[in-house]
Amino acid sequence: MTLNLSSQCSWRAATPLLLSGLAAFAAADTLPPTIWAEQPSVRAVLTPTTDFSKAEKYEQMQGGAGSSKKSPDQNAYSHHTQTLDFEGLQRFKIGNGLFNKFWVSSPSSTLASDGLGPFFNARACQSCHIKDGRGQRPVADEKTASLVIQLKRNVSGDWQRDPIYGSQLHTSAVPGVTAEALVYIGTTPYALQASDQTNFTLNQPSYHLESLHYGKLHDDTVISPRIAPAMTGLGLLQSIKAEDILAYADPEDANNDGISGKPNWQTFTNGEKRLGRFGHKAAKSSLEEQTASAFLTDMGLSTPLHPFAQGDCTTAQTVCENLATGVQAHLGTTEVSEQIADLVTFYSSHLAVPARRDFSDAAVLTGKSLFYTTGCASCHIPKHITAKDAEDTTLQFQLIWPYTDLLLHDMGDQLADGAGEGDANGREWRTAPLWGIGLAQSVNPRTSFLHDGRANTLLEAVLWHGGEAQPAKDKVLAMKKFERDALIKFLESL
Repeated sequence: MTLNLSSQCSWRAATPLLLSGLAAFAAADTLPPTIWAEQPSVRAVLTPTTDFSKAEKYEQMQGGAGSSKKSPDQNAYSHHTQTLDFEGLQRFKIGNGLFNKFWVSSPSSTLASDGLGPFFNARACQSCHIKDGRGQRPVADEKTASLVIQLKRNVSGDWQRDPIYGSQLHTSAVPGVTAEALVYIGTTPYALQASDQTNFTLNQPSYHLESLHYGKLHDDTVISPRIAPAMTGLGLLQSIKAEDILAYADPEDANNDGISGKPNWQTFTNGEKRLGRFGHKAAKSSLEEQTASAFLTDMGLSTPLHPFAQGDCTTAQTVCENLATGVQAHLGTTEVSEQIADLVTFYSSHLAVPARRDFSDAAVLTGKSLFYTTGCASCHIPKHITAKDAEDTTLQFQLIWPYTDLLLHDMGDQLADGAGEGDANGREWRTAPLWGIGLAQSVNPRTSFLHDGRANTLLEAVLWHGGEAQPAKDKVLAMKKFERDALIKFLESL
């Protein structure tokens, strides 16, 4: 088929691990995980359950007090955090309008909506994050921004953009400018068989670039296809203390459990390092950074953090040099003002996680037990508590259930793209949060899973796991069908 685009994750016994992590942090003169500085009741809440006969207390509200209990329909990802006050709700609604706004090329008769390009993949944030959810793979002859091709080149251990095409390949351009390339997706069947003789056929994607307007990519450049992730709960993830995330890190697998979660650090020009937690490889440390990067690479729009009015152009693309920009002196020095960027970031920070459904169902509880015993919960850490001093008071001290450690893990050869980002290598990916994933195809029926959308179903996503997650996948393949069904039913309840 050709389309045109014009773990082992065994349970790391939490209490012993975190206590050993505490000793390691103390030895490094670093603050210990904040959760161990709290009262015993807080520690007890975060201890992984061993009782799968009933749901845990507060489990329904997986996004904390701000979880949305509204109808689990196509708008399930688009509701605001329920703890917002009137002023916060007003900012959320304005941010929503800006998130949905279509940008146009310059010059334009509009005010504060021009500056698109010269090269771009989308005209609005919502074009990629459909209904605030995941992107979708393109079908034949369809142009879509949901899947983008990032370009990475290793220069003496530092991952840089392609010197000709920049950091991302763009299949659209403003009038008078030719798009950088066309992308075609092919697939190769990949067969698996479970121990009960159930056969599965997965499709390994391959990506082919044609009509490269400026010639071929640099010889060292590798491509990394990415599907836009869902937007829910991002502010809560940002509100987890860095030291609490680092408590799960074991990059050298010191406890020999086969799991070696590794942090990714975003390094700034002044030498400062901050823990990365956003993006498929956890390369961005804040939603502010993630938002500004998306404006620049996806839409070619400048922001105070990335004040490049010609977007992702390189010096090789001379067509960009004399094109009009959308900078308007009375609105600031960038096309996206600080106020607009802040409102979009605020909106992205306060999209509520939907409340759980059927969380007390017997089959769901069976699936939850299997999720733990197969080792999935070793990487998809169920529970966290947000910081008591989180910058946003509406997100402070919340018990949340994102099912992620926000760390990097080696996912094996088949998911490897060969492209690094920050401290991540070409085989490593951030553990994807699972909260809300059961509604992904209700929000967008054509959504698919994993970093490049290759998995059509949640079970397919599990079966693509390798590397550190290989033992867990092998256990899933060894299950009886009713057990696999229960495991998926649990995931669908999230």
